[in-house]
Amino acid sequence: MQVILLERVAKLGQMGDVVDVKPGFARNFLLPQGKAKTASEANIASFEAQKAQLEARNLETKKEAEALAAKLDGQQFIVIRSASDAGALYGSVTPRDAAEAATADGFSVDKKQVALISPIKDLGLHSVSVKLHPEVEATIKLNVARSAEEAELQASGKSIQELAAEEEAAAEYEISELFDDIGSAASDDDDAPVEAAGEETN
Repeated sequence: MQVILLERVAKLGQMGDVVDVKPGFARNFLLPQGKAKTASEANIASFEAQKAQLEARNLETKKEAEALAAKLDGQQFIVIRSASDAGALYGSVTPRDAAEAATADGFSVDKKQVALISPIKDLGLHSVSVKLHPEVEATIKLNVARSAEEAELQASGKSIQELAAEEEAAAEYEISELFDDIGSAASDDDDAPVEAAGEETN
């Protein structure tokens, strides 16, 4: 099926190109989203008549997208999730979660703009691409953690594995301190009767 593109479509072509696409792709994506029209003579003539307006509108939206990309690029957003001690999430982080985290921080991002290759299934910092316009994209970081404190530690560069190892070392240190205290308390108890016995013999 031949269509004429009304905007640049990645891996397909530039605005004004007449391209062959599968009918399902055209019906389900290109036509309903206003990215293309069927390549009939009337539609091609209509495109030529509106080309200047379409290009101007594309430039305006591109400028807006570039302005947003300049603010959004490199931003880090926290997503709090339940996870196992090993850092595996119970569930996953989806494009909707990424869009909601960005929107909560004052950025207008739609879940359709978030390009996740696969859902995020573990704690840590994850780079995610946001397509703001066919020709403009930004990269954000999702800080997936079990708590705000953990997110802060991850942001400072520590991985969940390092945090778990530190917690384990701290717990072991506390246990050894506890045993030292019990040991010294027991030796104090051992000393007490000896002194008492000494006092009795005198």
